[in-house]
Amino acid sequence: MSIGEKVNADIITAMKAKEEHRLTTLRMVKSALKSKEIDKRSPLNEAEELAVLSTLLKQRRESVDSFTKGNRPELAQKEQVEIDLIETYMPQAAGEEQIREIVVAAIAHMASEGGTKAGPRDMGAAMKIVQQRILASGVRADGKVVADLVKAELAK
Repeated sequence: MSIGEKVNADIITAMKAKEEHRLTTLRMVKSALKSKEIDKRSPLNEAEELAVLSTLLKQRRESVDSFTKGNRPELAQKEQVEIDLIETYMPQAAGEEQIREIVVAAIAHMASEGGTKAGPRDMGAAMKIVQQRILASGVRADGKVVADLVKAELAK
């Protein structure tokens, strides 16, 4: 069952249970998926659906930060509830240790191919390799966490 199909089924469940906030969040997710599908002019595959959900999560996280800085905890809480709901459709996120292993292996690979030790100036190339390896391994990782780990490893 695809993410879009799960969202549609959960919308029906939320309607029957009269869960208003959950229903509006699910409709927002469905709308974003449908909009991307219309832009592409063909059905979305799972990777594209996950990319749409990742974008929605990133937007919500930025909103939480803004509302927290703006001293609006009630709005930050509302956004956090939406984040928790959207994350149920995402695959399990990789742990920091798993990401660190991928980062260390990618940087070692860079050093072996280039012949010299990778340094902070190689951040862009390292991030590109690490992102490709994360996609290939099928795990999900937050870009900020990945960037921080790459930066720390390159500084060693």
